[in-house]
Amino acid sequence: MEVKRRTARNLVSKLSSVSEQTRTDALCELRLISKHDPDSRPLIADAGAVPYLSETLYGSSPTIQENAAATLLNLSISSRASLMSTRGFLDSLSHALSNSPSPTVVQSCAATLHSLLIAEDTYRPIIGSKRDILYTLLSIITDNNAPPRSIKDALKALFGVALYPLNRASLVGLGAVPALVSLIVRDARTGIVEDATAVLAQIAGCEESEEAMRKAGGVRVLGDLLDEGTGASERIRENAVAALLNLARCGGEKGRKEVKEMGAKVMEGITDLTKNGSAKGKTKAAELLKIVVDGYGNQSEVRDFRFNTSSDFMNHSI
Repeated sequence: MEVKRRTARNLVSKLSSVSEQTRTDALCELRLISKHDPDSRPLIADAGAVPYLSETLYGSSPTIQENAAATLLNLSISSRASLMSTRGFLDSLSHALSNSPSPTVVQSCAATLHSLLIAEDTYRPIIGSKRDILYTLLSIITDNNAPPRSIKDALKALFGVALYPLNRASLVGLGAVPALVSLIVRDARTGIVEDATAVLAQIAGCEESEEAMRKAGGVRVLGDLLDEGTGASERIRENAVAALLNLARCGGEKGRKEVKEMGAKVMEGITDLTKNGSAKGKTKAAELLKIVVDGYGNQSEVRDFRFNTSSDFMNHSI
């Protein structure tokens, strides 16, 4: 372990070199070590790498940025406190998300945010207060030219933000609802639609979402996903149910009425999930069905509807 500690200190010391080649070589090594050797991650963080890595995200070299962003992502798996306690760390992520010409840098930064948000609920209000980060993440998912992975990574970060109830109103205010509804409508790729509906289900869990959903035609779009003729995946349909359920619980009478009317049109789809969905999906479908049929339901309970994906950034290093 002492050898690894000395190696980490030596490489981190090179990050302050006046030679760009020396810094680049050190970053490449740190990226590889942090990817393949979990034991070295806290050693790299303890050696003081995070301030240098954060500062590097402001650089002009895409290659250097990519190595720095990837190393930060790897460190976020087990050295989260070191990242979040570094002054200017979140600002550097925000800068790279909105200014880097490299999709790889954008993806690594968004994935780092997701890693932090999913692992530690205490980070959610902190990151959620950074409106520039939220705005940039939403900009990514509305960019028609954004690579699919950039969109998926941004959606996962937005999901983590929306897990904190007080962040949901901020997302609504920044235009998250029309952005997500538009993405669901225009993007036929199942993985992206699944993630977008999961985020929308979370955001629907605040009263501010009702008007935004009405203006964006969100209830109609969610209802279409529950129509058996659309061929939506089970997860997409369960997310749609969760969104409608949260909207009915948190919205006013108009929102509840709209959900009931749409639910009546897609009764077969909801009923199918009560029989063939996942355990959570069955429960939510049954609760939504109860609201649709007789108007009753537990309005005080708004549950998180979590991602169910094989790409778990908690164990993802690059």
